[in-house]
Amino acid sequence: MNIFNRNLGFTQQEITMPLARTYLAGVFMWMFLALAITAATSWLFASSPNLMTILINPETGSMSIAGWVAMLAPLGLVLWMSAGFKRMSASTMVLIFIVFSILMGISLSFIFLAYTGASIAKTFLITSGMFGSMAVLGYTTKTDLTKFGSLMYMGLIGIIIASVVNMFMGSSTLDYIISFGGVLIFTGLTAYDVQKLKRIGSQMTIENETTRKFTIMGALTLYLDFINLFLFLLRLFGSRK
Repeated sequence: MNIFNRNLGFTQQEITMPLARTYLAGVFMWMFLALAITAATSWLFASSPNLMTILINPETGSMSIAGWVAMLAPLGLVLWMSAGFKRMSASTMVLIFIVFSILMGISLSFIFLAYTGASIAKTFLITSGMFGSMAVLGYTTKTDLTKFGSLMYMGLIGIIIASVVNMFMGSSTLDYIISFGGVLIFTGLTAYDVQKLKRIGSQMTIENETTRKFTIMGALTLYLDFINLFLFLLRLFGSRK
């Protein structure tokens, strides 16, 4: 490789750049595919009373066991993918990611019961605009966002703790603060994560099984940024039924 570099005048950065771009393109492709699967599944369940009765007990109006599974299983799959990254094959991770996207769609079908379809669509468009803007910022900025990302993760921990506390307090003011803070945090994390993925891609020199696994994990990271940003924006601006 160094011989070709000297003979043709290419630097190592110029040679690995196409692979870095291919990596990022793959990350966004899988992320958009997962979002499409989630959106389609969510709409399918929300538009079918028969499917919703699987998730909600029609006699009590509370969630059924299947509903709780749909709500909690995605978290388990994320932890499974993270813990089993070294052991799993790329094809296994793809399968888990698809199942995760379907389960997320099932769990998100509940928002159609609480919010109007128009406000959900409007919030989705707003989320897309904000996510796209921050993704471009994260990709193009020359500023190192590592310390900024660390602050965002600290803020995320604070949001999680405050959310647990507010489950018992039921404070509408605290809920508003949590939602506003969540929007700020996941907006910032989008830029940080895109820059981090760009840096990971720039270090790749060959496309192999590990590269494909990093692609799926990168897609999962951005997917979670998008979904959480969407949900916090919906809590702030969504019109309830």
